[in-house]
Amino acid sequence: MSTQAPPEFTEQDAQRLHEARNRVREQLGKVIVGQQNVIDQLMISLFSRGHCMLEGVPGLAKTLMISTLARCLDLSFNRIQFTPDLMPADVTGTEIIEEDRASGHRQMRFMPGPLFANLVLADEINRTPPKTQAALLEAMQERQVTVSGQRHPMADPFFVLATQNPIEQEGTYPLPEAQQDRFMFKVYVEYPNFDEEFEVARRTTGASVDDVQPVLKAEEIVRLQQLVRQVPVSDHVVRYALSIVRQTRVGSEGVPDFVNDLVGWGAGPRAVQNLILGGKARALLEGRFHVQPSDIQALAPAVLRHRMVVNFAAESEGVTSDDVVARILAVTPENEDELSRDARFKKIFAS
Repeated sequence: MSTQAPPEFTEQDAQRLHEARNRVREQLGKVIVGQQNVIDQLMISLFSRGHCMLEGVPGLAKTLMISTLARCLDLSFNRIQFTPDLMPADVTGTEIIEEDRASGHRQMRFMPGPLFANLVLADEINRTPPKTQAALLEAMQERQVTVSGQRHPMADPFFVLATQNPIEQEGTYPLPEAQQDRFMFKVYVEYPNFDEEFEVARRTTGASVDDVQPVLKAEEIVRLQQLVRQVPVSDHVVRYALSIVRQTRVGSEGVPDFVNDLVGWGAGPRAVQNLILGGKARALLEGRFHVQPSDIQALAPAVLRHRMVVNFAAESEGVTSDDVVARILAVTPENEDELSRDARFKKIFAS
């Protein structure tokens, strides 16, 4: 079976993605105050064909942000509220017996679940048991669901956004590392500053009505996702991304001493893939046609924080994975000549 060639990358397409980012920001700004970094990472994940996990305390408009993003992009949207009694079939769908009244013949028909939408909000994903959490794995990775031996493809584009509440852990089921790895980014949603919270209070207690307009359609998003992969990336940027990820792996050649002291488990190859793909999308969103080390630096915390596990010694000292990533970035030369001449990185590249 022949496969369709990807669309040719043009400067006009790149400019369109940059302009679309600005228009999405403008439309989201009618509803969401601040959170520009979170919005940008959501869009980078979307155009990279990835999925994203948002973590933040209640009341920071995570759900509103996601539903408004779906309206801006003219995508079908479903919200799944994860609870301890939710079953896998409640997420993926199930088969029902359907009877033809004319002939009396009965047959099985698949009834799609809420997972079948362009943008799916998995709200409080850590409040449902692992069996139901695992129902997302095939859909997120293979973009299909298998029920009774039959494969049902997901919509295209397909984007899962999961939220977690970090302050209430009683009765929750932490996501296994294998499932966390399916999320391209883990994004922290922080408290707004004073001016932003002042504007939130003013807007949400008045009678104003938002008028969010669609910016991109599903077909356009699919085309732009294909174009992201055509953005050129130099060998130096690939080595730079590799050097960051490989320094998280405890006991490997060239790994800094503080990593061996503080990290229990490092990131796998999917982290490198997501750094480079995310860097390509970020470059286009910024109006550039090539990836820079600064793109890798900007995305490293969101890519690595849920793929790197700190050990008990780090936890006892209050050291987080973000702290370790920041130290790794600080000891990794950005300049190509410095990186290639450094004796420690020669060991990393030779391992």
